[in-house]
Amino acid sequence: MPDQMPETCQKLRLGETYAGKQGFNYFQGIARETTGAQSICMHMLRIPPGGRAKAHLHADHETAIYVIEGSAIMYWGPALEHRMETNAGDLIYIPAGVPHLPINTGQTEAVAILARTDPHEQESVVLLPDLDALVPE
Repeated sequence: MPDQMPETCQKLRLGETYAGKQGFNYFQGIARETTGAQSICMHMLRIPPGGRAKAHLHADHETAIYVIEGSAIMYWGPALEHRMETNAGDLIYIPAGVPHLPINTGQTEAVAILARTDPHEQESVVLLPDLDALVPE
């Protein structure tokens, strides 16, 4: 895709998935690579029961999440010292540069729509392996 604004509106359907650095598979959605988006990406994430991300942050980019189904726990903060329970219907905001680690501790799949101010989605992902051990299995 050229590095310019798309000239037409576009419609995508969920289909292909890709492996994110965070340890989950994401349904390919709106991003610079698929639509030419300049300032945003949006995709769907399905976390199976017991699924756990790697500790990470998104440098310089904000994240908005809408939980459609299920529940999960998100640890966040410089030492992942904060714990947030999330359930279907919740909207979550993660400021740029905030470390976080979501886990599905429930018995059913958690499904969410994620939007980020990084049009490439994976470019701003910074893994934080030193924080992974701070969150119990």
